[in-house]
Amino acid sequence: ASPQLARRIEVSCCLPGVGKRTAITLAATMPELGSMDRRQAASLAGLAPHPKDSGTLKGYRRMHGGRSGVKPALFMAALSASRANGPLKEVYQRLINNGKKPILAIAALMRKIIVILNARIRDDRKYQS
Repeated sequence: ASPQLARRIEVSCCLPGVGKRTAITLAATMPELGSMDRRQAASLAGLAPHPKDSGTLKGYRRMHGGRSGVKPALFMAALSASRANGPLKEVYQRLINNGKKPILAIAALMRKIIVILNARIRDDRKYQS
């Protein structure tokens, strides 16, 4: 019933890999999307790398935290975006060709999707120019 919410869902669905269910999930669980910067959006979705450093030890960076319903929705969107024709498939293929593991490449796509959607909702654009 809300025209603003319908517009957010419409803008989200224009990204290859993001379907109606993913767009609705993101609109419901992340109403702040479009009003923050890319790092905040990734962290709120649980897709920001957090370091495990101590002193001179450089630990492994892991993604954790975030809102619980966002990650599964973005995982499916990233999986389908890696197979659909579009710019995200090229990013996925480049990561795989550089020797990254497939699950790591999917996680990178998840972060890329949330960053792109944040910018598109902020600018109220369906497509990049």
